[in-house]
Amino acid sequence: MRICMHGFVSGKVQGVSFRQFTQEEAERLDLDGWVRNLADGRVEVLAEGEESAVRELADWLERGPERAEVSGVALEEQPLQGIAGFLIRR
Repeated sequence: MRICMHGFVSGKVQGVSFRQFTQEEAERLDLDGWVRNLADGRVEVLAEGEESAVRELADWLERGPERAEVSGVALEEQPLQGIAGFLIRR
């Protein structure tokens, strides 16, 4: 079953290639969606795909890449968006 999750990652998550690593992880999991930095220092993520893969990405977001220091992840299930591919939004 396909699901869509949208949310925010807090902590030291900008300037540590968080978006790039998130895109790589999402592509590895065959997910669609996007990731972007926000002006307040958080990273916003939307991912959709097979439920197990989306949940695996959610677990990965809790850790992030090596140089990140994740202090919180808030994700909510959303209606499917029908996005193709996984993009880094600017």
